[in-house]
Amino acid sequence: MFGGGWLTDQRKIGLGLTAFGFLFAILGMILFFDRGLIAMGNLLFLAGLATTIGFRSAVQFFTRKKNRKGSAFYLGGCALVVYGWTIVGLFVEAYGFWLLFCEFFPTVLQFVRRVPFMARILDLPIIKTAFNRFAPMGGLPR
Repeated sequence: MFGGGWLTDQRKIGLGLTAFGFLFAILGMILFFDRGLIAMGNLLFLAGLATTIGFRSAVQFFTRKKNRKGSAFYLGGCALVVYGWTIVGLFVEAYGFWLLFCEFFPTVLQFVRRVPFMARILDLPIIKTAFNRFAPMGGLPR
């Protein structure tokens, strides 16, 4: 279906773990910032990322010089969530996540613009203006 063997069984498992990680984190936020669900979401997200791209590649990604600040914030936020400072930890995590993955957002946005239902939503004037500011830049300047 995708051609070229891009989506192997290992990557399917990794994407599933990543999706469950996001699901658990969102459920944790909906259920009054339940730190257990959010911590499980963080663990599943990291396991899914490592399974999708490989353990060595994941370690290299998080330890790359330009990603060290984002890694520190993201992992520090995970530690704060486990320690019990759930809301503060989520904000620290979100900032770290933004620093780590802001370069990928324009690519994801271009993909989402090709999905029929999402294209209509992204064509709304307010949303279109907001996303068009970030798409060409690749994120906030550092």
